[in-house]
Order: sequence, then C-alpha cells, then structure tokens
Amino acid sequence: MRKTLLAVAVSAAVSLGACSDANDSSTTENKTASTETSKDSSQQATETNPFFEASSLQYQAPDFDAIEFKHFEPAFERGMEEHMAEIEAIATNSAEPTFENTIVEMEKAGEILGRVSSVFYNLSSSNSSDEIRDLQGKLAPEMASHRDNIMLNPDLFARVKSLFDNRDSLDLDSESERLLEDTYKGFVRAGAELNDEQKQQIRDINEELSSLTTEFQKSLMALTNENVIVVDDKEQLAGLSDSKIASLAKAAESRDMEGKYAITLTNTTRQSILTDLENRELRQKIWETSANRGSGNTETDTRPMVQRLTKLRADKAKLLGFDSWGDYVLADNMAGTPEAAQSMLRDLVPAVVSNVEKEAEEVQAMIEAEGEDFELKPWDWFYYAEKVREEKYAIDSDEVKQYFEFNRVLEDGVFYAMNQLFGITFEERNDIPVYHDDVVVYEVKDVDGSSIGLFYADYFTRDSKRGGAWMSSFRTQSELMNQKPVILNNMNITKAPEGEPTLISFDEVSTMFHEMGHALHGMFSDVKYPSQAGTSVPRDYVEFPSTFQEDWTLNPKVIAKYAKHYETGEQIPDELLEKVLAARNFNQGFDTLEYLSAALLDLEYHTVEPGTEIKDVAAFEQDALEKNGVAIEAVPPRYRSTYFAHVFAGGYSAGYYAYMWSEVLAADAFKHMGNNGGLSLENGQAFRKEILSKGSSKDPMQQYIDWRGQEPTVEALLERRGLTDPSID
Repeated sequence: MRKTLLAVAVSAAVSLGACSDANDSSTTENKTASTETSKDSSQQATETNPFFEASSLQYQAPDFDAIEFKHFEPAFERGMEEHMAEIEAIATNSAEPTFENTIVEMEKAGEILGRVSSVFYNLSSSNSSDEIRDLQGKLAPEMASHRDNIMLNPDLFARVKSLFDNRDSLDLDSESERLLEDTYKGFVRAGAELNDEQKQQIRDINEELSSLTTEFQKSLMALTNENVIVVDDKEQLAGLSDSKIASLAKAAESRDMEGKYAITLTNTTRQSILTDLENRELRQKIWETSANRGSGNTETDTRPMVQRLTKLRADKAKLLGFDSWGDYVLADNMAGTPEAAQSMLRDLVPAVVSNVEKEAEEVQAMIEAEGEDFELKPWDWFYYAEKVREEKYAIDSDEVKQYFEFNRVLEDGVFYAMNQLFGITFEERNDIPVYHDDVVVYEVKDVDGSSIGLFYADYFTRDSKRGGAWMSSFRTQSELMNQKPVILNNMNITKAPEGEPTLISFDEVSTMFHEMGHALHGMFSDVKYPSQAGTSVPRDYVEFPSTFQEDWTLNPKVIAKYAKHYETGEQIPDELLEKVLAARNFNQGFDTLEYLSAALLDLEYHTVEPGTEIKDVAAFEQDALEKNGVAIEAVPPRYRSTYFAHVFAGGYSAGYYAYMWSEVLAADAFKHMGNNGGLSLENGQAFRKEILSKGSSKDPMQQYIDWRGQEPTVEALLERRGLTDPSID
C-alpha cells in the first residue's frame, strides 16, 4: 500500500511499543488537582505548540529545543481533526473528480499529523519514556480508527474508483499513473468494497490489532526489565574484557544494585556475551532466560497475544477475500504468494543444514578437545565456535576489535565508501538541536557541493531505546511538497566508559554499512509524491539496497582507510586481515539456519486458515520447525514466537522472509558491480539513478532490470554466504 503522511504515522503507531500504568492510589483531591494542572498544560501546549507550524530549521528538521512531551497529544488531536476535515473536503467536492483535486490533494493532506507522528514514533523507539509509552497505548486505537475513517469513506473511494476506471484517458505520466493505481489498490485492500457490516468488522479487527501490537511491543520492554541476569561474583564473569565487566557494573549501578553486575538481554535468542563467557552454568542461565522470555516464566506472558494476533489477521484476510494473512500481505510484495516465499526458503534448507551439521561436528570436537564430555547445547555453540574460529583462523576477536574504533569506522569507513561510490560528503552540524546527547547531525552534500538533506546518527545503546538497528525519517523527500529528506539511523552499540575508545565488532561494522544503505535509499529519493519516496517500497525489496552496501565493509580500498589500530594508527596487518576475510563465512550455517527457522515460523503462523485457534504456542512452534526440516536443538530460531517483534509488533508479519529475498538481489547486484569496475563513482551514480532514487515510483523488479539488464539469480547468494554444497543439486 502507498505511504502517505497518514500511512507512515499509522504504520509507526502499530509497530512500536507502549505501556499503561494501572496503579492508581491517588486521592480524589489529588486527581482533581492533577486534572486542573493537565488542563492548564494542555491549553498552554495548544497556544505554543511547535507542531502547529512547519519548523523553521533547515529542511523542517524537528526543533527539539522547543518540543516537550506536553505538545504531543494536542498536536495529534489537532492533526487528526484537520486531516479529517481535509479528507472530507476532498470526498464531498462537488466538482468532478480529477487527479489533481483528489489524488494530489490527498497527498498534501495531514501536515500536522505527519509532523507530530514522525517525531513521536521515532522517540518512542529511540528515546522512550513511561509518558511516551502511555500516550502511545492511548493513541494506537485512535490512529487505527482515524485511518479506517479515511480508507472506508465511500464518497472518497467513489472518486478514487472513478479516476482508476478512467485512468487510460487521464494522460498521466508514469509516476502519477502508478500513484493512482496504488491508491486505488490501497483502498480495496483496506476494505473499501465491503458492505457496511463487513466494514464494521474490519474496523473492530483493526482497532484490536493496533492495540495488541502496541501491547506486544510494550511487553517486550517489560520482559527486558524482568529478565535481567544479576551476577554477584565477578569471578563468574571470567572471559569477559575489563571494559565489558565495567559496563555490566554500570548497568547494575543504574538499577540500584551497586557492587553487582547486570546482564541485559538483546531481543534475539542469541546473546553476544555467550561468545566469551567461560562459566557454563551462567551461559546456560543466560540462554534459557533469553529463549523462554514471554512464555509465562515471569509476570509478562506474550503467548495470548501471539494466539490472538494470528487469529485476527487470518480473520481479516478472509473478510478481504484472501485464503490467509500471508496471501493478503504477499499479494502486494515481490514474492506474490506465501508459497513462493516458502519455496525460496525451503530450497536453501538442505545446503544450510548440511553446513550446520559440519559446523556442529567441529564445535563438538572442540568441546572434547578441551577435556569436556557433555553434548553440544545452544548455550555452548558461540563459546566453543569462537575457539574453533581461533584455531582455524588464529583470530582473537578482541584483537580484531582494536582495529575497529567507532569514530574511525564511521568517518573513514562508512562515509568514505559512500563518497567513493556516490561522491557525497557528511558535514557535522552542531547548530541543529537533537533529542539526546549521543545523537550527531550531519548535512549530506552531493558531488557538486549542493545540499541533499540531513542525517541523524544515533548509534549507542541506552535503556530508553529499543533493541536492534534501523533507519527512519523525520521528513521524507517530495518534489510536490518541496521537501528534502531528514533521515535517522539507529543502532545499539555499547559505548565505552568515559575517556576510553569505543571498539566494535566486525558484525557491528557491517551493520553500520547496512543501515547507511537504508539511509541513502531515503536520502537519494528523487520523486514527486511523498507516498512514493525513499523506502516506501515492498517489504521484500526494502532490504536490498541496505544489504548491498554491507559488502563494501571489506573492500580493500575501504578497509585500508578505517581498519587501523586505535592506539598506534597502524593498518590492520595483512595476515590478520586475510584471516578476517577467510573467516567471513565461518558459522554461516548457524547464522543462516537460525534466520531460516524464524522466517519459516513466521510464514507458518500467517498461513493458518481463518478460524484456526492456536491452543499451544510452544507446540505450534515446534511443529512448524519440524515440518520445515529446521528443528535442530543447537540452532534455535533467531526469534522465538514469544519475542518475535518483527512479526507481532512490527511491520514484518508474513514478511520476515524479505531479508533473504532481498539478499538474493543484493548478492547478485554486488557481484555484477564487482565484475564491472567495483567501487567507482560511475557505478554508484548508475545505481543511484536506477535504484536508490526511484522509491516506489516504478515497479521494483523493473528498477532492477533497468540497472542490471536482467533479473537476479541465486548463485551469488550461496557464494556470498559460503553455502555452496556440490552434493546438493
């Protein structure tokens, strides 16, 4: 579906988290006083609200010096009110529908709502608070209802349908014609052709879906706090670096547990700390705590939400004429059908499992070589796999990190590579307000020195930020709105203690390049209509440009610039670099299988027949893994059902396969570019013109063909992951 300002806001609303405080012990008098204070605050926010007018900062960047929490709710209220008035004016216009007075006016509508939504939902993800999460929970059903009031408006749809039915006589350019088609399709997919009773059912389902996905995200944040592993004795942390131990002590201190060490979980089954931790009992405790989150072992139980979300989505798909939620979602993506996505994933399983079995044999052999007699378990894999890596490639991960100092990686690595490929430069802007001291703003300049947009870099972890890494925007590019992009990258790198350099892993280096790929997809957007800008593309295409950028991480010319010792400045030794390159595909069987398991699990949930009741989440998950041939104990899914944020709180329901689908494109594209000159401005500009600038203004596969000359093949993907197995036909 197309992404108007409203669609962006609603998408954010249902994909991020919120929480509500049920504890209310205040007296009647205190409640009254609080109400009066709230009224005064609301009135003041209405009078001086920075969201009511466009920001005076460059490219309408948010003025965080002026924005306060009290401004959000009044801005949402006025934003929805004004947006609805604009939509009603379009729907009831007595003039015959034209592309300009209907479609273009819809594109222009909702400025206040777009402004406040982009800031609020970014903060709810990057720098949240109890207040923000409370308001987010309140807004979720309101925003869902607001969207339905538009997409189920019969008068508005009648105008859109009239234009669509007569589109061949409108003499539209290709961008406008595609926008009209996508707009019409969006209305139909929202239920505009249903009868009144069915529309009400859709409204009820959408409201509950919005609340449940918001509640799921809130629950994930609660689970993070409920599942902190507290260590009393420093000796139990043997194997960790002094810096890592210091960060655990600081985490405990922030939780009023001085003298202890707090291990918090990232939102994946695997936990990076398991690579270095010698204490097997503690490793097991960490892994089991991670893998069993949300399963009823603590106060927060997400299983009922998984069951209900699955059923609601299937029921909605049936109302809209589809066999399953997966059929509904993928009809609007490159894959087309769940069967196509499942086929792509299942075709990889034999080669991947074969690699996993070989890796497991090596890990088990290392366990025995260390004098142990236990069978390999998931909490052992990373610890002993690292020993295998060190033995095979003689690589010490801590030694490698010394050549990846954060600032140098960003400036001399990521920024340098983007300059070589696209001719752009990043100039720090200290005069633009930010929402947290860790955020740095850059103005991005084109090859000719002209300004392209603003880039916000928010790379360090904190308690107020959700896990993972992602790209977002405060403003999207649009010729119609005369708007340049204001783009945001987020990661969760652990910042070194004050006065020490932040040294990062190779995986984190790769992720920085990946997220910059997303950022440039938004930054290089060159389209007329805001709903077609940047990353407003099918889910299984959006990861292509970002995954493509990852491979520049180890380009010899690029790595020579940034891989330097943080103390001496010496270049990473050729011998060590060769080992890093040789080890690149190490453990790829595990990495690929844990992803495939999660992607196939997602599709199993979202191809259940309407009316199906999932009675036991754990049993459903196990059956799904066994059915797809990926039920290997030592390699669990990257996300288990109870904390699978991508599909139960985010926008990847029936779409987690998209990472692999996009990697097929990325691997093919990178190999093609490598065979035709590699890292060069000429290559970069061609890729920018045909891929990064187009957004959704042109069919994604046609974009690829226009650039590449043909559709992609899977051979480069297997080569990229080192998974080619000659025994597999």
